[in-house]
Amino acid sequence: MAARRALWVLALVSAAIAAGAGVWLLRTFDPNVAGSPFPPCMFRQFTGLFCIGCGLTRALHALVHGDIAGAFAMNPLAMLMLPLMPLMAAWGQGWQPRVLRPLMTVVMEPKLWLVVLPVYWVARNLPWFPFTLLAPG
Repeated sequence: MAARRALWVLALVSAAIAAGAGVWLLRTFDPNVAGSPFPPCMFRQFTGLFCIGCGLTRALHALVHGDIAGAFAMNPLAMLMLPLMPLMAAWGQGWQPRVLRPLMTVVMEPKLWLVVLPVYWVARNLPWFPFTLLAPG
């Protein structure tokens, strides 16, 4: 039990350090300018299409600078998922408050993501309004 708790604390500390470094990088460097240390999307470079994660670095850059609308314009699904991911991780580790049960029952279902992710991927590459709103700005 103590070893599991120590591993959990180590994971949280590691995540906090990685998040802090990520925030520092995103506040310091602009992924929108030439010479940025952030790599471009390889899928986009090879295919010319947007992947599920396209615009995520720019969205996080906008988010750490307080531009919530700009972040949503770059990757709306990722911005909607951002607050859910820590909850999903905690739920998977056994923290399961009753009040979250209806939401987590839906979002923890793999079948949901097997539909949502491909549909989002295709929809953000369609060249018609309103699908063009899903493409990174």
